[in-house]
Amino acid sequence: MKHAPRPNGYRDAWCGQLTAERSGTAARVSGWVHRRRDHGGLIFIDLRDRSGIVQLVFHPETTPEAHVQAHKLRSEDVLSAAGTVARRDPENVNPNLATGEVELAVTQLEILADADTPPFPLEDASGVDESLRLRHRALDLRRAPMQERIAARHRVIATMREVLNARDFLEIETPYLTRSTPEGARDYLVPARIQPGSVYALPQSPQLFKQLLMVAGFERYYQIARCFRDEDTRADRQPEFTQLDVEMAFVEEDDVLECMEAVMEAVFAREGFAVPPPPWPRMTFAEAVSRFGIDRPDTRFGLELKDLSEPLGQSRFQVFSGALAAGGVIRGINAGARELPRSELDALTELAKQHGAKGLVWAFVQEDRALRSPIAKFLSEPEVAAVIERLEASPGDLLLIVADELTTVGQTLSALRMELGRRFGLIPRERHDILWVVEFPAFFWDEGAQRWDAAHHPFTAPTGDLDDPGSLTSRAYDLVLDGAEIGGGSVRIHRRDVQQRVFELLGIGPEEAQARFGFLLDALRYGAPPHGGIAMGLDRIVAALTRADSIREVIAFPKAASGADPLTGAPAPVDPAQLRELGLRSL
Repeated sequence: MKHAPRPNGYRDAWCGQLTAERSGTAARVSGWVHRRRDHGGLIFIDLRDRSGIVQLVFHPETTPEAHVQAHKLRSEDVLSAAGTVARRDPENVNPNLATGEVELAVTQLEILADADTPPFPLEDASGVDESLRLRHRALDLRRAPMQERIAARHRVIATMREVLNARDFLEIETPYLTRSTPEGARDYLVPARIQPGSVYALPQSPQLFKQLLMVAGFERYYQIARCFRDEDTRADRQPEFTQLDVEMAFVEEDDVLECMEAVMEAVFAREGFAVPPPPWPRMTFAEAVSRFGIDRPDTRFGLELKDLSEPLGQSRFQVFSGALAAGGVIRGINAGARELPRSELDALTELAKQHGAKGLVWAFVQEDRALRSPIAKFLSEPEVAAVIERLEASPGDLLLIVADELTTVGQTLSALRMELGRRFGLIPRERHDILWVVEFPAFFWDEGAQRWDAAHHPFTAPTGDLDDPGSLTSRAYDLVLDGAEIGGGSVRIHRRDVQQRVFELLGIGPEEAQARFGFLLDALRYGAPPHGGIAMGLDRIVAALTRADSIREVIAFPKAASGADPLTGAPAPVDPAQLRELGLRSL
């Protein structure tokens, strides 16, 4: 804490400010009792506020009244204490505390609030059930790790603002109550009392509004935006989340990427998070999927995927031949020299099935360069030799092979790769890789609906011939840190005729397009500049910087994994009178 608090009846200094330079001076501090130690006559209290911890000492012979009060103190009691900053004896110095050379010899003590015994220990809550922590979130947030994560979140936002403000961006707010324009997930809907039967939607992103701001001529916009998606929660996903939202006019991809590299380089530097300096590498979507199985690759370790379709194209093993006949692929990874028992191989097979594969083929390379595998009898010597060569295998190596349609194979082997990386310590904890993934497909064919779907969203500019949607790439880009997508964006469509054509490809006719997106199409009639932008996942970024296992650990008041809020009990029924006022009734 850089600035002392304004002196008042409670404090004139932060606990963490009482260092050796203040020795011999008077001070008043306030905070929570971290712990109490009674050493015969002397009583020691570790007092905690947001800035840190300072030791208070109570002498029975010099301040008997304060000493008697100190006997009553319990953990988490709130107090204000005044006294003199004194140096500790050399043998009592605590090198682990910034204030460890001094203590406050208390002359006055005021107990501001008593505290019940907390429902879990605040010094170490590692074994505490998360729902209990969330139910008592105010207590959980008192813990040092949580205080540091929330403070880091503040610093990250402040740094982002500093860089963008210096680059002439304007911070502009966009609405929370808007029209439902689904972008892939379900909207949260808010009934409108003023128009019974109609609803507002909470925004999944400010996408259309920030494009309108470019049409309006603001040219450089940003916002620390709250967004809402009604989808299942997981470690990196919440029903409500926060993103740095950016849009720029008269730009190409390189302009947006360079700007965000400057923002994130400043963030990483401030937090002491070591990543290579920009410009950061770029990898095409096709290369990422080919080498790593997914479009958010963790490039800190090997175990890359290799295509085995050609050498196994004529295999007698029906799983292989059947997958290829159906238009699928065969790919594998070399897990290295591993001697896993059958139970662990079965567990890997189960993991493969969880990610959509019908099964997993495993094989060990023997000294004679034959394979020990349940399917070895189906493979010819040339096929075995080709597989070993493609996977660059040596005796003792474990090979894992999946045959299925392309997406399933990629997702399955990617999951196996990450599991092996974690299990065998292949991921260097102190190394961080960051890269851009670019040149995504513009559209995917939805076999069930018999129509094209936008790979990102329908406002992303495509590259290529609109009469051949399957060949189009998009002007989209994702920023990937250690295998996690932390941001994504694109150059947008700025011409009305192109936007209408894309809507048609997606099965959105003129009337539906006007009803859902008319305000955007109308704005594009009046001169829209080429523009592009990006959204950076603030929760994911802070989780990465603080090594949190879940974004719930970097959000002050998150929802539980179930999507419910143990703190407030939300979602919860409301009074029938409120429903009637909205023209609703409960089922």
